[in-house]
Amino acid sequence: MENGLKKLEADLLKKLSIADLERANAYAKDLGRGLQIVRSFPQGVTIFGSARLAQEHKYCKMAFELGRMLAENGHAVITGGGPGIMEAASHGAYEIGGRVIGLNITLAHEQFPNPFLTDCVTFEYFFARKVSLAMSAKVFVFFPGGFGTMDELSEILCLMQEAKMPKMPVFLIGESYWKGFDKMIGKMISLGLIAAKDTAIFNITDRLESVVEAANKIGHPKISENFYDGFREASAFAKNAR
Repeated sequence: MENGLKKLEADLLKKLSIADLERANAYAKDLGRGLQIVRSFPQGVTIFGSARLAQEHKYCKMAFELGRMLAENGHAVITGGGPGIMEAASHGAYEIGGRVIGLNITLAHEQFPNPFLTDCVTFEYFFARKVSLAMSAKVFVFFPGGFGTMDELSEILCLMQEAKMPKMPVFLIGESYWKGFDKMIGKMISLGLIAAKDTAIFNITDRLESVVEAANKIGHPKISENFYDGFREASAFAKNAR
């Protein structure tokens, strides 16, 4: 069977065009750069949220305060590097002299890195950026956001649900905003689309201290350590059991 798989892989490689190979190389290069910067700082708290909210908005003010609190407790703050919630959280941590990492991305409307970053890398591809944002985190925080934030949240929840990544604390900040999401989750449970226990993966709250407490409980991993090192997804266990 193993020889058969190797032959199949070889046949597939032969069918790849030059454009396919160039595209695959570009993907690998983008992801490699991301993983390189992830390995340059200890895992911290990754904060997601809308790039479109003004700094005076109540959610940006909350993000600023959370960034400040995390930095005061010695936790690195990681965001997508752009404006809105990302800028607010970065600003709060930066003012305290904290480590602030921005994993930015090239977009059609030119998303520029915010000015409150101690480290920054710009990605071409969303998937490479999302992998790097995930591997940077010991705690995940989601403020209100649009399609991008929902995409990131859904993927993180799915990967944790299916044991494809380590389970880490996930906080959804903004109880009034996430009320609709919580209602949708209830519908999924009633239809048997997900299990009731899956709601334990995330916590909806307005209490910023809960995020800091979770990060403090995990502590401060060394730069040389990452929760993904040695992690084996559930499918690997199943494969070895056969």
